[in-house]
Amino acid sequence: MVGENNIMKLSKQAMGSLMMALQKSLLEQSDITETLQKMEFVPASDGEEEEPELYVKNPPIVKFDNSVTSENGE
Repeated sequence: MVGENNIMKLSKQAMGSLMMALQKSLLEQSDITETLQKMEFVPASDGEEEEPELYVKNPPIVKFDNSVTSENGE
């Protein structure tokens, strides 16, 4: 049973995944909707008494360029 009134909340993992999707779209200057549409949400709970929360099975991967540049361009 998924709560008596069928309300589900996002887990911290799901919120982090949404924030990473936003960061990825900003870095790549791309539309976030495609990334959001690909996300697969699943309910899970840590214990029997806790309400299930939504988790993301396939969170987005964000890669950063670690190259260092100086003000002189060297």
